[in-house]
Amino acid sequence: MQTIKKIASGIFSFLLWAVIFVSALFAFTTMATRDENKIASIAGYTVESDSMAPTFKRGDLIFIKQCDPAKLQEGDIICFHTIIDSEYVLNTHRIKSIDDQNGARYYTTIGDNNEGIADTHVISDGDIVGIYKGKLPNMGKVMNFMSGSTGFLLIIVLPMLLFFIYQIYHLIMVSVRLKNAVAEEKAEKNTDARAALAEAQRLKAEAEEMRAKAEEALKQAKADKEENTDE
Repeated sequence: MQTIKKIASGIFSFLLWAVIFVSALFAFTTMATRDENKIASIAGYTVESDSMAPTFKRGDLIFIKQCDPAKLQEGDIICFHTIIDSEYVLNTHRIKSIDDQNGARYYTTIGDNNEGIADTHVISDGDIVGIYKGKLPNMGKVMNFMSGSTGFLLIIVLPMLLFFIYQIYHLIMVSVRLKNAVAEEKAEKNTDARAALAEAQRLKAEAEEMRAKAEEALKQAKADKEENTDE
């Protein structure tokens, strides 16, 4: 039973540490690699539409790496700043064509799932964030959940709170076991002392009995001697 408790305790601690470590590592990696524009050199973004299906779809987590725009070619998939529905947003599409005008490069992009219709806005080197490097299917949904207040509470705060409570419980149990061990040790010492005292008292009683018998024998011997002398 004790072994099962130890195994369960070890598994619980490992899972808590794993969740905290992975979450903290993701947050640290993303924040630590941001450039002056607050864009991570290797960052993950959640796909918000199916315009690039089947290459990647809504809810996938895609990874973008900073790149040299001069090395980009037609067919590369890039992440860039653009305007969609009057909002300045990030978009990730494939380069359809590159136009070089007096040393300045301009890119026409298109979504793989947009039926051959190119994006409205032509972008320049300054709009480009990086080049597409890979994806994790449906992981974007998980990351969105984790970045929300509820997800942060459940994935980060709650495990840390549970781990903190567990550590306090563990310290309390260690303290209780230590006190019990000290009490048991004292009880054993007291038991040994009482046993030694009882043995000493028994030996004393035996000695007293032997002394009384010796005195009685001595008296009897003196009486016999006096009786023989009188005769």
